[in-house]
Amino acid sequence: MIRVLLADDHRLVRTGFRVILGLEDDIEVVGEAENGAQAVEATAAQHPDVVLMDVEMPGMDGLEATRRIVAAGGGPSVLILTTFDRDDYLFAALDAGASGFLLKNSSPESLVEAVRVVARGDALLAPEITRRVISAFARPGRARAEPGARLDELTPREHEVLIALAGGATNAEIAAALHLGETTVKTHVSRVLTKLGARDRTQAVVLAYELGVVRPGG
Repeated sequence: MIRVLLADDHRLVRTGFRVILGLEDDIEVVGEAENGAQAVEATAAQHPDVVLMDVEMPGMDGLEATRRIVAAGGGPSVLILTTFDRDDYLFAALDAGASGFLLKNSSPESLVEAVRVVARGDALLAPEITRRVISAFARPGRARAEPGARLDELTPREHEVLIALAGGATNAEIAAALHLGETTVKTHVSRVLTKLGARDRTQAVVLAYELGVVRPGG
């Protein structure tokens, strides 16, 4: 059972999410929060697998709440659900350690699938958001991570896995493309994250662009 915490300052929105997720046999909503501080407290108390986090909330916003939840370690995956009208929100959420991003105009089916994706440890970027991330890396003057020993430590196979991750592939898709078992792929992904010092798959994707492993449009 996937345990989900809902964090949004609009009660009607939370009710809608609860109804949608409550129809699924493998998902249980275990709590709600109307601001970031409540989300942090409820996460510590309820131990959810996924926190569905709004960005703009009164008091402590969703970005700061995400930072605190991730910094606590061993906690849930955070799925940011927002309109993302501003790029600074997007990259702040990435830096905060969010594992997934979904636009608020997505379908109920997309919401349910997003919860399942981040719950099993995969990263999730809506196509619209992926395009904005890639576009940002194509801008002149963007700060880049310095390539170092951690990238050199990747084996050829791990390098292939990182490229596949940057393309948004799931473990199953990587396994099919590289003719590997999913268990083997999980091992490779874990080693890639460790060697890159990445918190999760989403940060590994960002690092892949920053380190020049993949390039926008390439």
